Amino acid sequence: MTRDLLSIEPDAPLTEAARRMAERGVGAVVVLDGERLSGILTERDLLKAVAGGLREDARVSDWMTRHPETIESGDETDHAASLMIHGGFRHLPVVDGDRAVGILSIRDLMRVALEDRSPRGV
Repeated sequence: MTRDLLSIEPDAPLTEAARRMAERGVGAVVVLDGERLSGILTERDLLKAVAGGLREDARVSDWMTRHPETIESGDETDHAASLMIHGGFRHLPVVDGDRAVGILSIRDLMRVALEDRSPRGV
């Protein structure tokens, strides 16, 4: 899980969200209304915005995924993997209540899977 969370407000310009994501080299940004998680904006959402005729005044709230699936910080990685596979997404906000505390990516899960299967003592 990444705890150094990239976040943005729902009323921020969509282009600002894309710029921040590109600068950080990440595929998703959590959308916060104050400290409350209100959505997630992913590369797929940005692709849909461009394909849909992105307007210059587009806001994050116009294209974000509202009420995304989440996982609690104490949940098992198997549960996260199951949600991601069945939901068809690659990023999962990690929450404590309504407060976002991190984000889990499919890459994070792959690291865990590979560490579990790596030869020991090498």
